[in-house]
Amino acid sequence: MNVVPPVVRDPAKQKFDTRRLLANAEQQSIDRRYEDFMIVDVDAHHYETGSYSEIFDYIDDPVMRDQFKFSKGQTLHPRSTGGYQEMAGRITRYAHRATEQAADAPHRDIGLTRKWMDAMGIDVACVFPTPMLGLGLNPIVEVEVQYARAYNRWLTEKILAQEPRMVSMLYLPMNDPVAALKMVEEFSGRKGVIGFLVTTVRYKPLYDNVYMKLYAALEERGLPIAFHAATNWSDQSMNITNKFIATHALGFTWFNIVHMTNWVVNGIPERFPGLKTVWIESGLAWIPFVMQRLDNEYMMRSSEVPALKRKPSDYMREMFYTSQPMELVNNSTMLEETFKMIAAETQLLYSSDYPHWDMDLPSTIYDLNFLNEQSKRNILGENARKLFKLDHYISNEKKARLKARNTSSL
Repeated sequence: MNVVPPVVRDPAKQKFDTRRLLANAEQQSIDRRYEDFMIVDVDAHHYETGSYSEIFDYIDDPVMRDQFKFSKGQTLHPRSTGGYQEMAGRITRYAHRATEQAADAPHRDIGLTRKWMDAMGIDVACVFPTPMLGLGLNPIVEVEVQYARAYNRWLTEKILAQEPRMVSMLYLPMNDPVAALKMVEEFSGRKGVIGFLVTTVRYKPLYDNVYMKLYAALEERGLPIAFHAATNWSDQSMNITNKFIATHALGFTWFNIVHMTNWVVNGIPERFPGLKTVWIESGLAWIPFVMQRLDNEYMMRSSEVPALKRKPSDYMREMFYTSQPMELVNNSTMLEETFKMIAAETQLLYSSDYPHWDMDLPSTIYDLNFLNEQSKRNILGENARKLFKLDHYISNEKKARLKARNTSSL
């Protein structure tokens, strides 16, 4: 068995080095020969908090720029209360994250991302922000707009432009539909931009006609729209839970369930048949539930949804889903049936959700005994490669290996 050598030699820093902490994951990538797979992580995270001083300089409004700098970002989260242990980072806590070295990279964020990608065997990572997942709750609309544009400018200019293995679906400030449309018009075509993102912890009806120009612009450009879940403990339905495990288990599915239901019953897939949708970080167990519930209602009350020409589950089966957090790993029969219901071979996209505490390694997919090798390859990377047109983000060396493998299997 190959032994992974220590990467950081400074004992003072080694304790908090990503490659050391992901040594077992790196060994998995060696044992399973991930170098012969294309692996795309469709949901990875970085902590933009570490680059606030850079991002705030991109804010156009000078008064708001100073306010952000003075409050050290608290303007973004005026309703935050704190008091609970920070649960967002599984690998290194906030107190130590800033101590890790990332030499030989054009930006520290790039260096840290390369470390975990290389350890896990990831070829291309779609990176999202983390605290921004709750930005849609900010009562000041201009805060979301100003910060979203600043972050998108910083990400495309400082990060994506300098690292071909990092891509992103850029944040859309959906509380201002006009600003969201301008975001698509401004950033489409920039290096590393493979789509746009809606955070679903928000209370705007995304089927409203004010968003139709936005969806038309995305469809025209062939860019997917992604819906990234999170939770809001202050939500009335979540507020009656008293444990983090409860609000996390329910909240991350609930907000995507609501927006997915509205998306389907209001006929958005019929209005924009060429617009690809991706549902992120809700796991998979909720999808068959919603399919069955909506189909059952549709068969009895189809007159209420005249825009639909097919059953709701037919539209849902054409959408894309990310794998993390993949439930039912101890019940392969139920998981296999879920895969069948969602057409996982073509519609499921691997995601790690690194570095969050409930992250999934590529082995979560690779080790499923009911999948054949081609299905594993599709889910781990091929589906994402086709959906996001990622061929030019793959190294020539990787392309040569994959071509050789495909040729030898004929």
